Amino acid sequence: MRVGVFCRAVGSPGRTSIRKYNLALIGFGNVGRELVRLLASKKVGLSKNCGIEWNLTGVASRRIGWIADPNGLDPSATLAQSWPEARGAKAPQNVREWIAASRADVVFEASSLNRHTGQPAIDHLKAALEAGAHAISANKGPVVHAYRELRELAAKNGRKFFFESTVMDGTPIFSMFPHCLPGVELRGFRGILNSTTNVVLTEMENGLSLEQAVKKAQEIGVAETDPSDDLDGWDAAVKVAALAIVLMGAPIKLEEIERVGIRTVTAEQVRGARAAGMRYKLICRAERTPDGRVHASVRPEQLPMSDPLALLEGTTSAVRFDMDVFGLSIIEHKPGVIATAYGLLADFIRATKS
Repeated sequence: MRVGVFCRAVGSPGRTSIRKYNLALIGFGNVGRELVRLLASKKVGLSKNCGIEWNLTGVASRRIGWIADPNGLDPSATLAQSWPEARGAKAPQNVREWIAASRADVVFEASSLNRHTGQPAIDHLKAALEAGAHAISANKGPVVHAYRELRELAAKNGRKFFFESTVMDGTPIFSMFPHCLPGVELRGFRGILNSTTNVVLTEMENGLSLEQAVKKAQEIGVAETDPSDDLDGWDAAVKVAALAIVLMGAPIKLEEIERVGIRTVTAEQVRGARAAGMRYKLICRAERTPDGRVHASVRPEQLPMSDPLALLEGTTSAVRFDMDVFGLSIIEHKPGVIATAYGLLADFIRATKS
């Protein structure tokens, strides 16, 4: 049975009014292209059930430059990397000119992460909000380095700054707390948030060296060409910082997170732990201390097989939230690029429905 797009409240009467949005996308790598495919595949459902119609009016990346057409870019041609020739007015030369030329109502930021500064993604999102567009990010940098500034700018301009895809892809973590868990006190969390290290440690258990395990992770498309941010715990630390900043209100800086990567663990140690009924995993933690501060860490730990996190395989990730009223665990099973693209799509729907 094929299931439609869920937007309209159950039992809502009448026909949903249609609203049209111009969409502009910064970053046209795997995530950007998958978002265009997902939008196209759900176009009928979005119109029928959510009252949303859209035109893709802008695409930008370092390789292709600033492409804008307020009349709409053909999604199929865009995916085929077939770009229209500039017509009439001068082609945009920067993000603000590009947003204006595309007449964007929503700007998606899916460029590469700069963990040191969050730039230029922060400036992209600021430009979108100042131009009156909703700003939706798959880039963790702006959340870690400019969350409060962007949130306040969005409120000032009556727009939304959303970023569900930054941690655990399309899993509804950031949106879950204000909408589904109002009034709770989040005291801490613990989880596995980096899929590359999970794959690498599993392959080391199976007899491969670190280098061989990384190569296999690259072959299956999990690890980057340069896997340093994963192996050294930086990717996980950025995600911990994002969760702590947004969900715990902690003004934590990336360098304040205790960080130890998996290069410190030898293949012999990994296999020895498994033989003893334990497993190494790169564990992310944050907890509020008695003085109100938040202490956060990323480091490899030996877990007993009775620990649910020890059972995670491949790209599966999970997090447990400890609250004043109960604990809640979320597992994301073997996500692909489409999961990240879905997080962007979900934020788009939420932004236009708010």
